[in-house]
Amino acid sequence: MARAPNYGQERKERDRQKAAKKAEKQAAKVAAKERSKPEGESESQTKNETAE
Repeated sequence: MARAPNYGQERKERDRQKAAKKAEKQAAKVAAKERSKPEGESESQTKNETAE
């Protein structure tokens, strides 16, 4: 006998997977943005804060 479909659970699982993939992509995007920043920018901010 075939099992009865549980559409609600299947939908929640698809949504969970979709959200996880979206979060992973966003994290990769933020990491790439951090890597592409000029190195001198973050160092100069630290020097200015300590000089004050």
